[in-house]
Amino acid sequence: MSEFMIGVDIGTTSTKAVLFNKEGKAIERHGIEYPLHTPTPGTAEQDPEEIFQAVLKCVKEVASSTNETISFVSFSSAMHSLILVDENDQPLTPSITWADNRSAAWAEKIKKEMNGMEIYRRTGTPIHPMSPLVKLAWLKDEKPELFGKAAKFISIKEFVFHRLFGKYVVDYSIASATGMFHLENLAWDEEAMKVAGVSKDQLSTPVSTTESLVGLKSEYTEMLGLPADTPFVVGASDGVLSNLGVNAIEPGVVAVTIGTSGAIRAVTDRPVTDPKGRIFCYALTDKHWVIGGPVNNGGMIFRWVRDELASGEVEVAKRLGKDPYEVLTDIAAKVGPGSEGLLFHPYMAGERAPLWNAKARGSFFGLGMHHKKEHMIRAVLEGIVMNLYSVLLALEELIGTPKRVQATGGFARSELWRQMLADVFDQEVEVPESFESSCLGAVVLGMYGSGMIDSLEAVSEMVGSVHSHQPDPKATEAYTRLMPIFIRVPRLLEEEYEAISAYQEKG
Repeated sequence: MSEFMIGVDIGTTSTKAVLFNKEGKAIERHGIEYPLHTPTPGTAEQDPEEIFQAVLKCVKEVASSTNETISFVSFSSAMHSLILVDENDQPLTPSITWADNRSAAWAEKIKKEMNGMEIYRRTGTPIHPMSPLVKLAWLKDEKPELFGKAAKFISIKEFVFHRLFGKYVVDYSIASATGMFHLENLAWDEEAMKVAGVSKDQLSTPVSTTESLVGLKSEYTEMLGLPADTPFVVGASDGVLSNLGVNAIEPGVVAVTIGTSGAIRAVTDRPVTDPKGRIFCYALTDKHWVIGGPVNNGGMIFRWVRDELASGEVEVAKRLGKDPYEVLTDIAAKVGPGSEGLLFHPYMAGERAPLWNAKARGSFFGLGMHHKKEHMIRAVLEGIVMNLYSVLLALEELIGTPKRVQATGGFARSELWRQMLADVFDQEVEVPESFESSCLGAVVLGMYGSGMIDSLEAVSEMVGSVHSHQPDPKATEAYTRLMPIFIRVPRLLEEEYEAISAYQEKG
């Protein structure tokens, strides 16, 4: 087999393709961004055709960077997307993303009236608007005519693979994030499908995450510059592959990711769910399961700060030829840990873990006349990290205190955020060399499925640790004092979240 492989990550804000050699070194990478359409409160959609074209362009770009044969192309993808397609395989809807909260009322209904907790315990997906199960129940009720026209209900990765190969398949990992997939049986769950109003025939065929398809349609072989017999590995979801890509698959190792959203995850050898319903459980392979908690509000909150609060700083960055985010973190670094008593709860897109409340809203708490813009910027960064730590506290009830924290995602490029993570978590934080952890995880999974490596543990030889941060005792003390307040405030605001979200929705 060739020494070169391509990992593709179909994300919420961009698609990336990376060319790796067999040692796991990134040789070439290419990414294309696309918008998330949010025309009304709660709506978060994307154009599936735009994403498909981004996949083609990214793969073509990295494939053309070498004259060597490509062993395979392996895929990672964001979870929880939903597209309705008609009998002619044409999309009836945009891709409704995990961030879409319009089905919030149905999440509550399923929880309270439709055996929601038992469905969660079997499927591993918390009952929340992110879940395709909840989205389907909502669409069936709110848009019955549109729902009735659908022949298939699929994710963005299934859309891409059908376009490339003419087959509807879904890997165990993406399937287990639908809220309709039985974790023990690795099959569609009858009760969940009944709640969603769909049949097995309207869903894709579940396959192993190491499954590969060959027979690329002729129109794409020439476009991509790849032979028709190039294997395309179905792969898994971005979250579980990120754990693999940072070598966080041993017991007791926790991966923290902050990209557009964020998550805390650990790997187990069996499905594990939470009696309180706070964590997810998704498949990596039929022998590896990833448990943890996702947060809606990660890097996209920092992007909001950049776009809405820091236009002057962005202009300065342009003149200096610097990354605007680097300028903003430099500003935040002027303020000490705890932002002089200013807390930010980053629930601007509702929240999944730890609140599981789609109606939660963002807020600054403790704002005083002594606070300036730099305090607000730092408080936003701290709020994202503190929120993730509150998820870890729930996860620790099931797996104990982690022995190591591996960090990844776009935020890991920032020294300030890496140190902040170590200080808030009061643990050493390691940041592996590869920032494209989901792409590397996809390639390692493909190597495992094709027999190039004997076990997933081979990733340990491919992941170097470039940055290691120890907690600063003084900073940790500040966060330890603030953390109980940070956790209490959202609990006290539950009724107010309900009221303000109703006002925003109805005016």
